[in-house]
Amino acid sequence: MFYHIKMNREIQLHPRFFGPNMRRVLETKLHGEVEGTCTGRYGYIVTITSVDSVGVGKIIAGNPMVEFSITFGCIVYRPVKGECTDAVVTQVNKMGLFAEAGPLTIFVSKHMIPKEYEFVPNENPACFHSQEDELKISKGNTIRLKIVGIRVDAAEIFAIGSIKEDFLGLLEGV
Repeated sequence: MFYHIKMNREIQLHPRFFGPNMRRVLETKLHGEVEGTCTGRYGYIVTITSVDSVGVGKIIAGNPMVEFSITFGCIVYRPVKGECTDAVVTQVNKMGLFAEAGPLTIFVSKHMIPKEYEFVPNENPACFHSQEDELKISKGNTIRLKIVGIRVDAAEIFAIGSIKEDFLGLLEGV
């Protein structure tokens, strides 16, 4: 799920950047440090939508840097259990498959893949093949899956998915 939230971040700036363009330099540094990162609390920070306020700089003792408190709005991606999402298969092996939905890597165990799919290691690339429908799930295919489990670390999110329910699995023609 995507959310729009307000966050606060401390940014350090060297005095050589003080001047009429200081706010633009702070915003550029904020974008570089924050966008594309992951926090366990909020999820993946996709983009900054607005910079609401830049606080007064505080001099850091024993350091030439000045610290600014910046409040900003951003869009974050935080997966939730039970969410259905489309993902691109990145790896297939005998244990299951790995797929990516944006920055999130999702593992789908062979036990969460319908029984009619068999692992075929001799194909190039390796795939799960369905004899009934003549469908193959291999690297590069787009699948629709349901997130059945999530583990959140301080700087990363891991997910486990399933394609064993109705309307999930290989998306043909995508």
